[in-house]
Parts: sequence; structure tokens; C-alpha cells
Amino acid sequence: MGEGAARRLTVRSRPHAYLLLARFSNLPTIWTNVLAGTIVSGARFIAADYLGLCLAISAFYTSGMFLNDAFDREFDARSRPDRPIPAGDVTARETFAIGWVLLATALVVVAVQGRMNAFVWSILLAAAIVLYNYRHKHNPFGPIVMGVCRGFVYCIAAAASGRVTMTVIVAASALTAYVITLTWIAKRVGASAGWLIPVLIAGISVVDAVVMAASGGGPLVWLALAGFPATLLLQRVVPGT
Repeated sequence: MGEGAARRLTVRSRPHAYLLLARFSNLPTIWTNVLAGTIVSGARFIAADYLGLCLAISAFYTSGMFLNDAFDREFDARSRPDRPIPAGDVTARETFAIGWVLLATALVVVAVQGRMNAFVWSILLAAAIVLYNYRHKHNPFGPIVMGVCRGFVYCIAAAASGRVTMTVIVAASALTAYVITLTWIAKRVGASAGWLIPVLIAGISVVDAVVMAASGGGPLVWLALAGFPATLLLQRVVPGT
């Protein structure tokens, strides 16, 4: 059997490819980021507002993951041929299109919620997402940009529900530092990381829980902690790296 035929036999379904592109399993850490940013701002937790913001930030995250594979398609063809684009599951053009649409959708959702300060922070997040994906390969500042993306989530959540105080900035800086370290380790160890990187990714929710506990998060701290096992469980279904 020729190489082309063998490749066709291993093509995944489009929904499966989309889940892989989105790194769907990491979304619980996004939701706990939003929760922590809201609580640290001192604002009252309102479930409807929280869910709407989770939708927007999930779209931001997913857009970044799609754009990451689209921009990295040549590198993945050499080093990670099992990724959806080099494996032939989806095209680069399709992946780019979905990434840009998701990014625009995220901005619209934040804008509709009516908080101009949150929208300004969202513009900064969108710019950081594009910058990271476009220039992160062989860029020593790539981990910093990735960390800043997560820190901006705290600022967006705080601006949407209250205001960005110095406490929010300090908390966002702590999250940024953690993600910078995580990204740096992932770049160094690569495919040999084994269980380490999935655990560190899930650990983002633990950072959120600690930040919330320091801000008087009450029982909601347990909701943030639940993001840790939820992420690890989902990673058994869809890899998060």
C-alpha cells in the first residue's frame, strides 16, 4: 500500500481535528482564569455575566490555538506530522479562517457586554495572541508573550465585572510568571516531557485558586480547584499540547 493510501486511512473526522486544533482539554483553565479575575477585582460574582465572559475568552483561546497550528504548519510538517494540518485532516486556509473568525467573534462578544475598559484589554489580548503565533518560533520572548496573554484574561475579567486595581495587576503578574515558566519548560523539554506539561497546564487552575483564596474567594475557590482534575481528565480524551 502506498504512502498516500496509508495517510488517507488515518485521516481523522473534521470534528476530531477541530478539537485537537482547539486544545479543547485546556479550556477549564480559561474558565478558572475568568473566575479568578472576577473575584480578585472585588466585584460580585454574577453567574450570567461570568458565563458570557467565559464564552468570549474561550473564543480568544481557541482562536489562538487554531492560528498557532496554521502559522506553524511548516514546522509541524517536519516535527509533528500527526497534527491535523500536516496529517491532511484540515487545510491551512480553513484553519486560518476559523482562527480569524473566532478572534473577531471574541471581540464582538466583549463589546456587546458594554464595558469599554474590558474591550480595550481585549484588543490588547487579541494583539498579543497574533504576535505570539506569528513570531513565537525561535523568539526568546515568546514565553513572555504567552504569559502576558493569560495575565490579560484577569484584566479583562476584572474590567468587565469591576475595575482593574493594583491587586488585579499583582495577581495577573503572578499568573503571567507561572505561564512564562510553563512555556519555557515546554519549549526546552519538547516531546520528552511526558506527564509534566499536562500537569503544569492543569496547574494554572491551582494558581487561580490560590489567588482567589488570597482575595477572599470563599466557596468559589473549590470551583477553581476543580479545574485541575477537569483539565487532566479532558487531556485523556484530547491532548492539550
